[in-house]
Amino acid sequence: MDDKQRKARYRGYLREELEAAATYQAMAESEEDPERAEVFRKLVQEEMRHAAKWAQDLGIDPASLEPATMGLRLRFLMWTARRFGAKRIVPILIRGEAKNIHAYSLDPEARGLVAEERTHSRTLHGLTGNQDPVDAIRAESGNYTGGGSLRAAVMGMNDGLVSNFSLVMGVAGGTGNSDIVLLAGVAGLLAGAFSMAAGEYVSVRSQRDMYEHHIRLERVEIETWPEEEEAELVLIYQAKGLSEGEARRIARMVMSNPDVALDTMAREELGLNPSQLGSPWGACYSSFAAFVGGAVVPILPYIFDTGRLSFSLSGLLSAGALLSVGGVLAWMTSRNIAWGALRMLLIGGSAAAVTFGVGSLIGVSVS
Repeated sequence: MDDKQRKARYRGYLREELEAAATYQAMAESEEDPERAEVFRKLVQEEMRHAAKWAQDLGIDPASLEPATMGLRLRFLMWTARRFGAKRIVPILIRGEAKNIHAYSLDPEARGLVAEERTHSRTLHGLTGNQDPVDAIRAESGNYTGGGSLRAAVMGMNDGLVSNFSLVMGVAGGTGNSDIVLLAGVAGLLAGAFSMAAGEYVSVRSQRDMYEHHIRLERVEIETWPEEEEAELVLIYQAKGLSEGEARRIARMVMSNPDVALDTMAREELGLNPSQLGSPWGACYSSFAAFVGGAVVPILPYIFDTGRLSFSLSGLLSAGALLSVGGVLAWMTSRNIAWGALRMLLIGGSAAAVTFGVGSLIGVSVS
Protein backbone atom coordinates (compact mmCIF):
# COMPACT_ATOMS: atom_id res chain seq x y z
CA MET A 1 0.00 0.00 0.00
CA ASP A 2 1.52 3.34 -1.06
CA ASP A 3 1.60 6.49 1.04
CA LYS A 4 -1.39 8.03 -0.78
CA GLN A 5 -3.62 5.03 -0.06
CA ARG A 6 -2.48 4.90 3.56
CA LYS A 7 -3.32 8.57 4.13
CA ALA A 8 -6.70 8.13 2.49
CA ARG A 9 -7.38 5.31 4.94
CA TYR A 10 -6.28 7.51 7.86
CA ARG A 11 -8.59 10.31 6.67
CA GLY A 12 -11.48 7.85 6.53
CA TYR A 13 -10.79 6.72 10.09
CA LEU A 14 -10.47 10.34 11.25
CA ARG A 15 -13.78 11.28 9.65
CA GLU A 16 -15.55 8.30 11.27
CA GLU A 17 -14.19 9.16 14.72
CA LEU A 18 -15.14 12.84 14.45
CA GLU A 19 -18.64 11.94 13.27
CA ALA A 20 -19.00 9.51 16.17
CA ALA A 21 -17.83 12.21 18.59
CA ALA A 22 -20.38 14.65 17.16
CA THR A 23 -23.15 12.07 17.51
CA TYR A 24 -22.31 11.31 21.14
CA GLN A 25 -22.01 15.02 21.87
CA ALA A 26 -25.48 15.66 20.45
CA MET A 27 -26.86 12.72 22.43
CA ALA A 28 -25.30 14.10 25.63
CA GLU A 29 -26.85 17.51 25.04
CA SER A 30 -30.31 16.07 24.37
CA GLU A 31 -30.24 13.44 27.14
CA GLU A 32 -32.33 14.38 30.19
CA ASP A 33 -30.87 11.70 32.46
CA PRO A 34 -27.60 13.13 33.95
CA GLU A 35 -25.98 9.70 34.28
CA ARG A 36 -26.70 8.71 30.68
CA ALA A 37 -25.57 12.14 29.49
CA GLU A 38 -22.27 11.65 31.33
CA VAL A 39 -21.79 8.31 29.59
CA PHE A 40 -22.17 10.01 26.21
CA ARG A 41 -19.74 12.78 27.22
CA LYS A 42 -17.11 10.19 28.13
CA LEU A 43 -17.63 8.52 24.77
CA VAL A 44 -17.04 11.89 23.10
CA GLN A 45 -13.66 12.13 24.86
CA GLU A 46 -12.74 8.59 23.82
CA GLU A 47 -13.65 9.17 20.19
CA MET A 48 -11.70 12.44 20.12
CA ARG A 49 -8.68 10.62 21.55
CA HIS A 50 -8.92 8.07 18.74
CA ALA A 51 -9.30 10.90 16.24
CA ALA A 52 -6.12 12.47 17.63
CA LYS A 53 -4.16 9.32 16.74
CA TRP A 54 -5.20 9.47 13.09
CA ALA A 55 -4.64 13.24 13.00
CA GLN A 56 -1.06 12.75 14.20
CA ASP A 57 -0.50 10.11 11.51
CA LEU A 58 -1.71 12.65 8.96
CA GLY A 59 0.42 15.46 10.35
CA ILE A 60 -2.58 17.38 11.69
CA ASP A 61 -2.43 19.13 15.04
CA PRO A 62 -4.80 17.16 17.36
CA ALA A 63 -5.54 20.37 19.28
CA SER A 64 -7.29 21.76 16.18
CA LEU A 65 -9.79 18.90 16.02
CA GLU A 66 -13.49 19.40 16.73
CA PRO A 67 -16.41 16.96 16.46
CA ALA A 68 -17.92 16.92 12.98
CA THR A 69 -20.57 19.47 12.08
CA MET A 70 -24.27 18.58 12.00
CA GLY A 71 -24.64 16.60 8.78
CA LEU A 72 -27.59 14.77 7.23
CA ARG A 73 -26.87 11.56 9.15
CA LEU A 74 -26.67 13.31 12.50
CA ARG A 75 -29.81 15.31 11.78
CA PHE A 76 -31.66 12.09 11.01
CA LEU A 77 -30.44 10.50 14.24
CA MET A 78 -31.51 13.49 16.30
CA TRP A 79 -34.91 13.60 14.61
CA THR A 80 -35.36 9.90 15.33
CA ALA A 81 -34.31 10.39 18.96
CA ARG A 82 -36.89 13.15 19.43
CA ARG A 83 -39.61 11.20 17.62
CA PHE A 84 -39.04 7.68 18.95
CA GLY A 85 -36.88 8.24 22.04
CA ALA A 86 -33.11 8.15 22.58
CA LYS A 87 -33.15 4.39 23.20
CA ARG A 88 -34.10 3.84 19.56
CA ILE A 89 -30.85 5.47 18.50
CA VAL A 90 -28.54 3.37 20.66
CA PRO A 91 -28.78 0.23 18.45
CA ILE A 92 -27.73 2.34 15.45
CA LEU A 93 -24.76 3.65 17.43
CA ILE A 94 -23.88 0.07 18.39
CA ARG A 95 -23.82 -0.90 14.72
CA GLY A 96 -21.49 2.03 14.07
CA GLU A 97 -19.12 0.75 16.75
CA ALA A 98 -19.35 -2.76 15.27
CA LYS A 99 -18.37 -1.34 11.89
CA ASN A 100 -15.29 0.28 13.44
CA ILE A 101 -14.39 -2.92 15.28
CA HIS A 102 -14.54 -4.86 12.01
CA ALA A 103 -12.48 -2.29 10.08
CA TYR A 104 -9.86 -1.89 12.81
CA SER A 105 -9.57 -5.67 13.29
CA LEU A 106 -8.50 -6.06 9.66
CA ASP A 107 -5.94 -3.25 9.85
CA PRO A 108 -2.68 -4.03 11.71
CA GLU A 109 -2.13 -0.31 12.34
CA ALA A 110 -5.53 0.07 14.01
CA ARG A 111 -5.81 -3.13 16.04
CA GLY A 112 -4.66 -1.34 19.17
CA LEU A 113 -8.02 0.48 19.23
CA VAL A 114 -10.20 -2.63 18.90
CA ALA A 115 -10.37 -3.31 22.64
CA GLU A 116 -11.53 0.24 23.36
CA GLU A 117 -14.11 0.12 20.57
CA ARG A 118 -15.46 -3.09 22.08
CA THR A 119 -15.73 -1.31 25.41
CA HIS A 120 -17.69 1.46 23.70
CA SER A 121 -20.05 -1.11 22.20
CA ARG A 122 -20.68 -2.76 25.56
CA THR A 123 -21.18 0.63 27.22
CA LEU A 124 -23.82 1.51 24.65
CA HIS A 125 -25.40 -1.89 25.01
CA GLY A 126 -25.82 -1.21 28.72
CA LEU A 127 -27.86 1.89 27.87
CA THR A 128 -30.48 -0.25 26.12
CA GLY A 129 -31.42 -1.82 29.46
CA ASN A 130 -30.50 -5.29 28.19
CA GLN A 131 -28.05 -6.79 30.65
CA ASP A 132 -27.49 -9.99 28.68
CA PRO A 133 -23.69 -10.28 28.17
CA VAL A 134 -24.16 -12.64 25.22
CA ASP A 135 -26.14 -10.00 23.36
CA ALA A 136 -23.41 -7.47 24.16
CA ILE A 137 -20.79 -9.75 22.62
CA ARG A 138 -22.95 -10.36 19.55
CA ALA A 139 -23.38 -6.61 19.16
CA GLU A 140 -19.63 -6.20 18.71
CA SER A 141 -19.81 -8.19 15.48
CA GLY A 142 -22.83 -6.25 14.23
CA ASN A 143 -25.20 -9.14 15.00
CA TYR A 144 -27.58 -7.06 17.09
CA THR A 145 -31.34 -7.00 16.73
CA GLY A 146 -32.07 -4.16 19.10
CA GLY A 147 -32.56 -1.85 16.18
CA GLY A 148 -34.99 -4.15 14.48
CA SER A 149 -37.97 -2.08 15.53
CA LEU A 150 -36.51 1.02 13.88
CA ARG A 151 -35.75 -0.84 10.68
CA ALA A 152 -39.26 -2.34 10.76
CA ALA A 153 -40.65 1.18 11.17
CA VAL A 154 -38.75 2.39 8.10
CA MET A 155 -39.93 -0.65 6.12
CA GLY A 156 -43.52 -0.06 7.25
CA MET A 157 -43.27 3.56 6.18
CA ASN A 158 -42.00 2.42 2.79
CA ASP A 159 -44.91 -0.02 2.41
CA GLY A 160 -47.42 2.72 3.20
CA LEU A 161 -45.73 5.15 0.85
CA VAL A 162 -45.48 2.83 -2.16
CA SER A 163 -48.94 1.31 -1.80
CA ASN A 164 -50.80 4.58 -1.27
CA PHE A 165 -48.73 6.44 -3.87
CA SER A 166 -49.69 3.77 -6.39
CA LEU A 167 -53.34 3.91 -5.29
CA VAL A 168 -53.52 7.71 -5.53
CA MET A 169 -51.86 7.72 -8.96
CA GLY A 170 -54.18 4.99 -10.18
CA VAL A 171 -57.31 6.84 -9.06
CA ALA A 172 -55.96 10.16 -10.33
CA GLY A 173 -55.38 8.53 -13.71
CA GLY A 174 -59.02 7.56 -13.88
CA THR A 175 -60.63 10.76 -12.62
CA GLY A 176 -59.85 14.44 -12.33
CA ASN A 177 -62.02 14.81 -9.23
CA SER A 178 -59.71 15.64 -6.30
CA ASP A 179 -62.33 14.67 -3.73
CA ILE A 180 -62.50 11.14 -5.11
CA VAL A 181 -58.70 10.88 -5.11
CA LEU A 182 -58.56 12.09 -1.51
CA LEU A 183 -61.28 9.68 -0.44
CA ALA A 184 -59.47 6.78 -2.07
CA GLY A 185 -56.16 7.85 -0.51
CA VAL A 186 -57.59 8.15 3.00
CA ALA A 187 -59.39 4.81 2.61
CA GLY A 188 -56.17 3.19 1.42
CA LEU A 189 -54.26 4.71 4.34
CA LEU A 190 -56.71 3.46 6.98
CA ALA A 191 -57.26 0.06 5.41
CA GLY A 192 -53.55 -0.54 4.97
CA ALA A 193 -52.59 0.73 8.44
CA PHE A 194 -55.20 -1.37 10.26
CA SER A 195 -54.37 -4.39 8.12
CA MET A 196 -50.66 -4.04 8.84
CA ALA A 197 -51.25 -3.51 12.55
CA ALA A 198 -53.60 -6.48 12.86
CA GLY A 199 -51.30 -8.70 10.82
CA GLU A 200 -48.25 -7.79 12.90
CA TYR A 201 -50.11 -8.33 16.16
CA VAL A 202 -51.41 -11.76 15.14
CA SER A 203 -48.04 -12.79 13.73
CA VAL A 204 -45.97 -11.75 16.75
CA ARG A 205 -48.61 -12.95 19.24
CA SER A 206 -48.75 -16.39 17.60
CA GLN A 207 -44.98 -16.61 17.47
CA ARG A 208 -44.65 -15.56 21.11
CA ASP A 209 -47.33 -18.05 22.20
CA MET A 210 -45.45 -20.83 20.45
CA TYR A 211 -42.12 -19.81 22.02
CA GLU A 212 -43.67 -19.52 25.49
CA HIS A 213 -45.26 -22.96 25.05
CA HIS A 214 -41.89 -24.53 24.24
CA ILE A 215 -40.27 -22.80 27.21
CA ARG A 216 -43.05 -24.03 29.53
CA LEU A 217 -42.49 -27.58 28.27
CA GLU A 218 -38.78 -27.17 28.88
CA ARG A 219 -39.46 -26.01 32.45
CA VAL A 220 -41.61 -29.11 33.06
CA GLU A 221 -38.89 -31.37 31.67
CA ILE A 222 -36.26 -29.76 33.89
CA GLU A 223 -38.46 -30.19 36.97
CA THR A 224 -39.57 -33.72 36.11
CA TRP A 225 -36.52 -35.26 34.46
CA PRO A 226 -33.50 -33.22 35.62
CA GLU A 227 -31.03 -36.08 34.99
CA GLU A 228 -32.10 -36.46 31.38
CA GLU A 229 -31.93 -32.70 30.81
CA GLU A 230 -28.46 -32.60 32.33
CA ALA A 231 -27.40 -35.43 30.03
CA GLU A 232 -28.70 -33.44 27.04
CA LEU A 233 -26.73 -30.40 28.15
CA VAL A 234 -23.60 -32.55 28.47
CA LEU A 235 -24.03 -33.69 24.85
CA ILE A 236 -24.56 -30.09 23.71
CA TYR A 237 -21.33 -28.94 25.38
CA GLN A 238 -19.43 -31.93 24.02
CA ALA A 239 -20.65 -31.02 20.54
CA LYS A 240 -19.18 -27.57 21.12
CA GLY A 241 -15.76 -29.14 21.69
CA LEU A 242 -15.55 -29.62 25.47
CA SER A 243 -14.30 -32.86 26.95
CA GLU A 244 -16.80 -35.14 28.64
CA GLY A 245 -15.47 -34.23 32.09
CA GLU A 246 -15.64 -30.47 31.41
CA ALA A 247 -19.10 -30.79 29.90
CA ARG A 248 -20.41 -32.75 32.90
CA ARG A 249 -18.95 -30.29 35.38
CA ILE A 250 -20.46 -27.25 33.64
CA ALA A 251 -23.81 -28.98 33.08
CA ARG A 252 -23.99 -29.91 36.77
CA MET A 253 -23.35 -26.30 37.80
CA VAL A 254 -25.99 -25.00 35.36
CA MET A 255 -28.64 -27.50 36.45
CA SER A 256 -28.11 -26.67 40.13
CA ASN A 257 -30.03 -23.40 39.58
CA PRO A 258 -33.50 -23.94 38.01
CA ASP A 259 -33.73 -20.42 36.55
CA VAL A 260 -30.26 -20.62 35.01
CA ALA A 261 -31.02 -24.13 33.76
CA LEU A 262 -34.21 -22.98 32.03
CA ASP A 263 -32.50 -19.97 30.45
CA THR A 264 -29.58 -22.11 29.26
CA MET A 265 -31.74 -24.92 27.85
CA ALA A 266 -33.98 -22.38 26.10
CA ARG A 267 -30.93 -20.91 24.39
CA GLU A 268 -28.95 -24.10 23.75
CA GLU A 269 -31.72 -26.59 22.96
CA LEU A 270 -34.51 -24.38 21.62
CA GLY A 271 -32.40 -21.58 20.17
CA LEU A 272 -34.53 -18.95 21.96
CA ASN A 273 -33.64 -15.90 24.03
CA PRO A 274 -36.32 -15.76 26.78
CA SER A 275 -35.84 -12.00 27.17
CA GLN A 276 -36.44 -11.27 23.47
CA LEU A 277 -39.62 -13.05 22.41
CA GLY A 278 -41.19 -9.98 20.78
CA SER A 279 -43.94 -7.59 21.86
CA PRO A 280 -47.26 -8.05 19.97
CA TRP A 281 -48.66 -4.64 20.94
CA GLY A 282 -45.34 -2.94 20.23
CA ALA A 283 -45.29 -4.47 16.74
CA CYS A 284 -48.94 -3.48 16.27
CA TYR A 285 -48.51 0.18 17.23
CA SER A 286 -45.22 0.67 15.38
CA SER A 287 -46.59 -0.92 12.19
CA PHE A 288 -49.70 1.24 12.30
CA ALA A 289 -47.76 4.47 12.88
CA ALA A 290 -45.12 3.64 10.29
CA PHE A 291 -47.66 2.80 7.60
CA VAL A 292 -49.62 6.00 8.28
CA GLY A 293 -46.39 8.02 8.17
CA GLY A 294 -45.65 6.76 4.66
CA ALA A 295 -49.21 6.62 3.30
CA VAL A 296 -50.05 10.20 4.26
CA VAL A 297 -47.34 11.68 2.00
CA PRO A 298 -49.10 11.19 -1.38
CA ILE A 299 -52.40 12.64 -0.13
CA LEU A 300 -51.00 15.74 1.61
CA PRO A 301 -51.57 18.03 -1.42
CA TYR A 302 -55.17 16.77 -1.66
CA ILE A 303 -55.72 17.28 2.07
CA PHE A 304 -54.64 20.92 1.76
CA ASP A 305 -56.59 21.27 -1.50
CA THR A 306 -53.83 22.68 -3.73
CA GLY A 307 -56.10 22.49 -6.79
CA ARG A 308 -54.53 21.59 -10.11
CA LEU A 309 -51.13 21.33 -8.46
CA SER A 310 -52.27 18.46 -6.25
CA PHE A 311 -51.32 15.74 -8.73
CA SER A 312 -47.85 17.14 -9.43
CA LEU A 313 -47.13 17.93 -5.78
CA SER A 314 -48.22 14.44 -4.76
CA GLY A 315 -45.76 12.97 -7.24
CA LEU A 316 -42.92 15.26 -6.13
CA LEU A 317 -43.49 14.67 -2.41
CA SER A 318 -43.73 10.92 -2.92
CA ALA A 319 -40.57 10.86 -5.05
CA GLY A 320 -38.69 12.77 -2.38
CA ALA A 321 -39.97 10.43 0.31
CA LEU A 322 -38.99 7.37 -1.75
CA LEU A 323 -35.47 8.74 -2.15
CA SER A 324 -35.23 9.41 1.58
CA VAL A 325 -36.54 6.01 2.65
CA GLY A 326 -34.35 4.20 0.13
CA GLY A 327 -31.30 6.13 1.29
CA VAL A 328 -32.01 5.43 4.96
CA LEU A 329 -32.51 1.71 4.33
CA ALA A 330 -29.27 1.55 2.35
CA TRP A 331 -27.41 3.39 5.09
CA MET A 332 -28.79 1.06 7.77
CA THR A 333 -27.54 -1.96 5.80
CA SER A 334 -24.16 -0.35 4.97
CA ARG A 335 -24.86 -0.17 1.23
CA ASN A 336 -24.43 2.63 -1.27
CA ILE A 337 -26.86 5.34 -0.19
CA ALA A 338 -27.22 6.98 -3.62
CA TRP A 339 -27.98 3.67 -5.32
CA GLY A 340 -30.37 2.63 -2.55
CA ALA A 341 -32.27 5.89 -2.89
CA LEU A 342 -32.40 5.68 -6.69
CA ARG A 343 -33.49 2.03 -6.64
CA MET A 344 -36.35 2.81 -4.27
CA LEU A 345 -37.45 5.70 -6.48
CA LEU A 346 -37.39 3.48 -9.57
CA ILE A 347 -39.41 0.73 -7.86
CA GLY A 348 -42.00 3.03 -6.33
CA GLY A 349 -42.18 5.23 -9.41
CA SER A 350 -42.66 2.24 -11.70
CA ALA A 351 -45.49 0.90 -9.55
CA ALA A 352 -47.20 4.31 -9.55
CA ALA A 353 -46.72 4.69 -13.31
CA VAL A 354 -48.31 1.30 -13.99
CA THR A 355 -51.33 2.01 -11.79
CA PHE A 356 -51.70 5.46 -13.34
CA GLY A 357 -51.75 3.87 -16.78
CA VAL A 358 -54.31 1.28 -15.71
CA GLY A 359 -56.42 3.98 -14.06
CA SER A 360 -56.32 6.08 -17.22
CA LEU A 361 -57.45 3.16 -19.37
CA ILE A 362 -60.27 2.29 -16.98
CA GLY A 363 -61.32 5.94 -16.76
CA VAL A 364 -61.46 6.24 -20.54
CA SER A 365 -63.45 3.00 -20.95
CA VAL A 366 -65.94 4.05 -18.26
CA SER A 367 -66.38 7.44 -19.89
